[in-house]
Amino acid sequence: MPDFDSTIPGEPRQVHLAAHFPGVNNTTVWSDPASGSHIEFDSFAHLAQTAEAGLFDFFFLAEGLRLREHQGKIFDLDVVGRPNTTAVLSALAAVTQHIGLAGTLSATFNEPFDIARRLATIDHLSNGRAAWNVVTTSNAFTGENFRRGGYLDYADRYRRAEDFIDVARKLWDTAAGDTAAGDGTAAGVDSTTAADGTFTHNSDFFDIAGRFPTGALPGGHPVVFQAGDSDSGRDFAVGSADVIFTRHSDPESGRKFYADVKSRLPRYGRTEDSLKIYPGISVILGDTPDEAAERSREVASQQVSEAGAIAFLERVWDRDLSAFDPNGPLPDVPPAAESISQGRVKHIKDAEATIASWRQIAEAENLTARELVIRVSTRHSYVGTPHQVATDLAEAVRTKAADGFILVPHLTPGGLDEVVAKVVPELQELGVYRTEYPEGSLRQNIGLPAARTAADWADARREARGTGTAETGATETGAPEATTAGTDAPARELKEVS
Repeated sequence: MPDFDSTIPGEPRQVHLAAHFPGVNNTTVWSDPASGSHIEFDSFAHLAQTAEAGLFDFFFLAEGLRLREHQGKIFDLDVVGRPNTTAVLSALAAVTQHIGLAGTLSATFNEPFDIARRLATIDHLSNGRAAWNVVTTSNAFTGENFRRGGYLDYADRYRRAEDFIDVARKLWDTAAGDTAAGDGTAAGVDSTTAADGTFTHNSDFFDIAGRFPTGALPGGHPVVFQAGDSDSGRDFAVGSADVIFTRHSDPESGRKFYADVKSRLPRYGRTEDSLKIYPGISVILGDTPDEAAERSREVASQQVSEAGAIAFLERVWDRDLSAFDPNGPLPDVPPAAESISQGRVKHIKDAEATIASWRQIAEAENLTARELVIRVSTRHSYVGTPHQVATDLAEAVRTKAADGFILVPHLTPGGLDEVVAKVVPELQELGVYRTEYPEGSLRQNIGLPAARTAADWADARREARGTGTAETGATETGAPEATTAGTDAPARELKEVS
């Protein structure tokens, strides 16, 4: 790609960056001596403060409600500790000043009042920096940790998620004494709010009444994230979210996704800038292009250990493959029917077809089993010198492949240090990145309009769907879908939130 041309007339579109605290899968290079704890507060603080030094928009923390298992045991190649998301973000509010604090919270195994209060608390503690990534937990394995157990049917998970967001927004509205015009209800919902903070809401999923216990939120409403990629998931996002977290990290697919999602906004009474799109990306730097490429190969190799390669294949074959040599050919047995992994999303829907395609690749390129796993499971989004990475990011934003990027480092907690030290100054030199934080809330920092009331959201959805808009839905975990091997590795990590 040619260098970004900052001489094009008009104000250049600004690049926005954000940080993702890595949590699962083979993104983290555990064997690196610089790899630290994923549960100690110092790690969270280091990554968040580094991102803030780099003037990033927000720090994003995924959540796991149950540790994942493989062949009946805790999967110890993954993280083996998942602290409470809102507790960590609340603590980070005390050691940061500007960066947004975004957390993944399930709409399946939580209640609106509790989530609304927890997020309102973070918003107050941080002076308007709270954000919520809404997910719909997809498995009964996770549900075993909760009193009602099990999980909701596919369609009901998304209906509940939309209703859940509406209730939370109504509670935040009552905190502000906001009873704007519009009844803010969908079919079958009875809901009222009052200026004194009292509320009632009766629907298929929630029957609540009371008084919200916090004052008006500094940010109006916490920023709502969503990560659907199916057609219905995209409509869910334009009807309910402020930000989309997407897997479309390469510019070509990013532009197609961006254009499609943004084209849906007018139906919902929204402008192009009212919904921001941030793909998850990885960055590998070097002093020269060749050095960066070699470093990318080394990191990819470190991300897939011998044991990790076998575990990866076992999740596709759904059988014990410990007898096979990861440095030999692919296993010569067919896949089984039962899953041996618990708590992770099943990305590959047709195991036999996938295995057949992998055999062809391995034969054509003379790859061992481990080399094949590296080939199909790791791909670094931006590889090059700091200047080239900066120009590529600027060009992706200029051509509307994204509004910003969520960086997923391969090391915790220091994985962003080099990007902040080397890429951010290059972006500033190009004139596409700020040199200081603006005053105000996360919503203003990202460039979003003022929060709409719950009534406005519901009225817009009702009007849009009356014109034939598809029934709403979201991805199974509310994180970027990755249904085939070979998609971006960070995107796969983001998908696997339980």
